[in-house]
Amino acid sequence: MDKRFATIVAAGCFSLVGCGAGKATVTQPSQAQDTPDPKVINHIVFMMQENQVFDHYFGQLNKYRQSLGLSTDVDVTPPDASQLAYDHSTSFTPFHMVSMCTEDLSSFWNESHNDWNHSAPTSAVSLMDGFANSAGNNSRHSGGFDINGQRVMGYYDETDLPYYYFMATQFAISDRWFSAVMSNTPANRMYAVAATSHGVINKPLVQANVPTIFDELDTAGISWKNYVQDYPKGSSLRPFPVYAKSVGTKIAPMTDYFSDLANGTLPQVAFIERDAREGLDEHPGAGNSVQKGAAYVASIVNALMSSTAWKDSVFFLIYDEGGGFYDHVPPVQTVSPDGIPPILGPNDTCAQKSGPTCDFIYTGFRIPNLVISPFAKEHYVDHTPIDSTAILRFIEIRYGLPSLTKRDAAQPDISFFFDFEGKPNLTPPTPPVQPTHGPCYVSALP
Repeated sequence: MDKRFATIVAAGCFSLVGCGAGKATVTQPSQAQDTPDPKVINHIVFMMQENQVFDHYFGQLNKYRQSLGLSTDVDVTPPDASQLAYDHSTSFTPFHMVSMCTEDLSSFWNESHNDWNHSAPTSAVSLMDGFANSAGNNSRHSGGFDINGQRVMGYYDETDLPYYYFMATQFAISDRWFSAVMSNTPANRMYAVAATSHGVINKPLVQANVPTIFDELDTAGISWKNYVQDYPKGSSLRPFPVYAKSVGTKIAPMTDYFSDLANGTLPQVAFIERDAREGLDEHPGAGNSVQKGAAYVASIVNALMSSTAWKDSVFFLIYDEGGGFYDHVPPVQTVSPDGIPPILGPNDTCAQKSGPTCDFIYTGFRIPNLVISPFAKEHYVDHTPIDSTAILRFIEIRYGLPSLTKRDAAQPDISFFFDFEGKPNLTPPTPPVQPTHGPCYVSALP
């Protein structure tokens, strides 16, 4: 028996294809599934890592699922995927990465729009043809080696990230989960807590005087904490007023997460920050091994699964944005959260020429994600377009809170990931140990 799934049998599931709802994957949930009662969930935990795109991590997921006798309906990297080199000398196709580190890329507003459509970045036409061009340009200006941008087509699989592949297959994922904004980290992290960036596209304001989900939780008397590894400056709440009034109480060191689990004091909502200080956030760059980052996430998830909080918890793992790696699925049209236009500099795309992508009416690129819970549908893959503010919507639905902006209000109820009426899996499977000793270099490919 495959040791990766021996624990599933031990937990009482004797058919990988037939267990739970894993065999049935739907694009639009039925009406009965649209309105399950999420009140059985008492702890909503979400963690946001850095700069990875779906194809880069999960573009080989169907091969893994097929090896286990599961359906292969994940929208993975197509066999004919390619990107034209920066110098137009050749086209790059997908290849398996050997190094667990990659030279950094750029995913700023300009580069992301270039990725969307190299020749017409402000248009509504999504060619998804500028990834190598953006990466090659970034490398040339930063003294890198990959001056034609080949690294955008690299990928990892279950041999590199066995923990993620196991968890993505045992629990639930989406292959239509997008970052909120077609830009880089600051704006996307603001959306993740406030459902808006208040016009920010590249750099955060000194302060954005808008409410976050945590302000709403305070008003409703719902307990929450923001667990921060690089405490306190690593908090994503720094641009918001809630930061100053919560540091030292509800904004707490990451060590408190583990003690709260041990003491049975995990709050009703928990937001876990990435560990950029120790290079465990999976961000591309020298010394930042994706394996070590995945192992860090594993330590956090495994602690939850072995705690008393597991019985009524959900853990969402997402990434703030795609990081500039190739993905074949275009961002989708959505709604502007508050009508505030992007704050553009003189050299920003859209400063001189307007177009449909010059407002916050498109999501960013697809991101990897995991939905882990004793109520998560087993082996489930959903195809409903959502962005990262869907977690805010889920929190609002669970605790009866109003929407923050039009963006989170537009998200579907992601209760379709769960079976709240069925018997929860109170004995979670034992996932494989995530290796951390893969080679790590950024001066060559693969």
